[in-house]
Amino acid sequence: MKIDIFCHILPPAYYQRMSTIAGRGAYMQKRIREIPVMLDLALRFRMMDQFGDYVQVLSLAAPPIEALAGPADAPALARMANDGMAEIVAKHPDRFPSFIASLPMNNPDAAVQEIDRALNDLGATGIQIFSNVGGRPLDDPAFLPVFQRMAEADLPIWIHPSRTSAFADYPTEDRSKLELWWVFGWPYETSVAMARIVFAGYLDQFPDLKIITHHMGGMIPYFAGRIGPGLDQLGARTDDEDLTVFARRLKKRPFDYFKMFYADTALFGARHAVECGLAFFGSDHVLFASDMPFDPEKGTANIRETIRDLDALSISDADRRKIYEGNARRLLRLRALTGDAA
Repeated sequence: MKIDIFCHILPPAYYQRMSTIAGRGAYMQKRIREIPVMLDLALRFRMMDQFGDYVQVLSLAAPPIEALAGPADAPALARMANDGMAEIVAKHPDRFPSFIASLPMNNPDAAVQEIDRALNDLGATGIQIFSNVGGRPLDDPAFLPVFQRMAEADLPIWIHPSRTSAFADYPTEDRSKLELWWVFGWPYETSVAMARIVFAGYLDQFPDLKIITHHMGGMIPYFAGRIGPGLDQLGARTDDEDLTVFARRLKKRPFDYFKMFYADTALFGARHAVECGLAFFGSDHVLFASDMPFDPEKGTANIRETIRDLDALSISDADRRKIYEGNARRLLRLRALTGDAA
């Protein structure tokens, strides 16, 4: 079985509500109209059938909840999204073994309450958060209870990158050009979010915390030399601040903490990048994901190309099975699926 752990959807009621929020989700409406499978389950099923014994773990498509509503209204929007995904999973458990909940991260107290509701009442098997919350970093103390609650629940946090064209490429410009905010900005967002979590000490405080990073951990595998010997010299390049204090607070080398993250295979058909990520994170920390349906074919290309990459890897059958299903079963505690657990 292939368990695709990062597939996006928009429940109809949530999409209708999002569409009425004036001046906020407009760019997403254009994108969604061009990807029918985001709303059309019958079409999604026909696409999924092309890949045999294949199921999807559902997550809400961007933008983040907090980009659509303020702290007072975001909790209701998150509840609507999670109720919608839970309903889809309940109706089609053979297609969707679970979903991951979205949170109103601009209202941290409500976010923790929604974690409890989504996990305990709706059956979510994790949560999705973004690499920043309206420009605030994830190591902001206000968000610590979210990490603490997920560590207690022993279920994963999915980190999705978030950046828009409003983040300029150069200080002399007002906006990013050529969609480089997405091409290069998103991997950078993921990488910086991981680093801030490391130096905040969260992986010392919660050693069993499980964080799944989108797109194979962004830049991390490729820049292992900078993360290793480079961060071993933290502070050597800074004259006006003693940065060595951050490394001294940690129980291990900074490099070792980056190996504790999990990563998915959503790399859009870049086999060499899959090999690099697998070499860094290891087969126990890599999970199959396609990022469906954001590809030129609007649903099938990323799945097909990701499977092709994984099937071509020179790895053991046991490791390939871990990536396709075993790690997902273990981390998400999926027990209702057919087939033997890996």
